[in-house]
Amino acid sequence: MISLRQHAISLVAVFLALAVGLFLGSGFIGDRVNSVTGTSRDRIGDLEKQRDQLNEQVNAANSFDAAIGARLIAGTLKGQSVLVVSAPNAADADVDAVKESIASAGGRFAGQIALTDSLVRDQNAEQVRTIVDQTIPPGATLRTELTDSGGRVGDLLGALTLHRDGQSAASAGDTRLGLQALREGGFIDYADGAVSPADLVVVVTGDPLGADAGAQGQLTARLAGSMSARGQGGALLGRTGSATGGSPIAVVRSDPGLGNAVSTIDNVDQQTGRITAVLALADEADGRTGAYGTGPGAKAITVGAQSGPAA
Repeated sequence: MISLRQHAISLVAVFLALAVGLFLGSGFIGDRVNSVTGTSRDRIGDLEKQRDQLNEQVNAANSFDAAIGARLIAGTLKGQSVLVVSAPNAADADVDAVKESIASAGGRFAGQIALTDSLVRDQNAEQVRTIVDQTIPPGATLRTELTDSGGRVGDLLGALTLHRDGQSAASAGDTRLGLQALREGGFIDYADGAVSPADLVVVVTGDPLGADAGAQGQLTARLAGSMSARGQGGALLGRTGSATGGSPIAVVRSDPGLGNAVSTIDNVDQQTGRITAVLALADEADGRTGAYGTGPGAKAITVGAQSGPAA
């Protein structure tokens, strides 16, 4: 049976070949060749056929991932509970797929907390600080070095909902009151009674944020890092292209401290990324953090692969 490492390496080869084919088949190359020789059109036709063949290979690889994914991740999260946190721009399809992957891996879904635009845009920083300071669970302390909104809220959410070695810093009553305070302030949303203590956290973001995203990427990145540190680990997920600009994954990968706190996967909209997300969570539970995907800063395409496509 093909190994995960062999499958990952073959996927890299397919994607690289597709990129070369698309470049050679572009109008820019075609225009230059057409001006030189009358036989260039045949060559362009051949290149276009090669591109179409590579597209078919990529589609086949995606179909293979979908078919084999459940077998690859089966049992990898057995005995682990996972809390899902979604950014405002997270696609419902991605969030649902992550939940399904957690279940397929034998993990327990511990609920979902949705971050609001008001929080990620840091529109009411003073109100956020007040709520955080007033809802710290008895017996718990937040890290003094975390003074920004993202770090503070993530640290509080982690103290309220995550635990290490079965020990939670907050009682059920303190958790309920703390989450309610943040929801009434307009900073998070969740279904009553649907959030329970978890071992791991996964933060799902959406389409790439541009360089002009301001503090949104910073806040989400710092929230994911500080929250992950409260449990056994966590992962920050983004769609294809999410490792560029001011997006949360780009922020994490540019900051060694955050990069050591939470794993990143930059292609959760692809089946490969969803498989990798589960494998990364399992690695996090064992104390290993990584950067996976096809974007800048990724160290490997998936867990177990030796090297990544980007520096």
